[in-house]
Amino acid sequence: MNESISRGLGPRGLGDMRRKAVSLTDAPLVKSRPLNPEKKFVRIYEPTTADVDVADWVAHNRESLEQDLYAYGALLLRGFGIKSVADFEKVALAFYGELYGGYGDLPRAGTSESIYQSTPYPPDKPILYHNESSHLNSWPMKISFSCMQKAQEGGATPLLDCRDICNHLDPVVFKKFAEKGLMYVRTFTEGIDVSWRDFFHTEDKAAVEQMCREAEVEFDWTDRDGLRTRQITHGVAKHPKTGDTVFFNQVQLHHISCLDKPVRESLLSLFGEEFLPRNVYYGDGSTIEDSVMEHIGEVFEQHAVRFDWQEGDIALLDNMLTSHARDTYVGPRRIVVAMGQMMSRDKLQ
Repeated sequence: MNESISRGLGPRGLGDMRRKAVSLTDAPLVKSRPLNPEKKFVRIYEPTTADVDVADWVAHNRESLEQDLYAYGALLLRGFGIKSVADFEKVALAFYGELYGGYGDLPRAGTSESIYQSTPYPPDKPILYHNESSHLNSWPMKISFSCMQKAQEGGATPLLDCRDICNHLDPVVFKKFAEKGLMYVRTFTEGIDVSWRDFFHTEDKAAVEQMCREAEVEFDWTDRDGLRTRQITHGVAKHPKTGDTVFFNQVQLHHISCLDKPVRESLLSLFGEEFLPRNVYYGDGSTIEDSVMEHIGEVFEQHAVRFDWQEGDIALLDNMLTSHARDTYVGPRRIVVAMGQMMSRDKLQ
């Protein structure tokens, strides 16, 4: 949708009994503009009339919206009257065609099989930048968020342009990530992180082992009914549709240096480096230097884009073009998540 104004299409509904679908004869307009006029990253869409059926509009403008997503990395739909998880699910389904319901790292939102709660993490601690599931063998190409309840203070979902970040990282650092890739090491320990049973959706250890083999994940069972996995994958990748080189990983979420010092020291004391809940190395198993992580963190913050959530907002992200995080917040906050259009490492290559 490269024009700044788009038309919604669709048949009339049940009159005033429900939100009207958008028709060509009515010609209501949806305006779009850059979130930040100085950046070609994140575009915002707002209706000029209160009776736009956003799910219908998204369905009929899906192709042009998808082209906009490739161009801008993230789309923010605002003012469309989204009130519930069900409203959000209709919009996500209209855009993706099919939603992914097999994600093991997030709790589900209510009764929906395809909508998740955002990561349950202490509100006084930030969640650092990551591309969803980029440490795994498969990941969603699209991920969306909707604000059901905004926090009293803070709670933004900062975004990063993963194409642009490649141009700002130290070339030596970037080259090591591109050439060596990354090795993610994860130890599933009951009560510390999500359990292996919840993550793999099974109680059967043999089934877990088979899934690991199929995903080319090394594994071993640990004491206290735990599981440790090691997976070597990309640190930098090429987007399959646009051909862009992207900084595509979860290095900040896994590297031990990114934890607060007291938490880091406590985990090392309890588990030692070998059995930390999460850690990450270069793909050859060598240590990623703390100085490298400091540099990455500084670059990320210099180029992050933030907006204040409004209730009913929907953010549509290309998961390979855009990385996301979560700021600290005060008061109740509810953000729900949808994912779709799965991609696997073998298809990417």
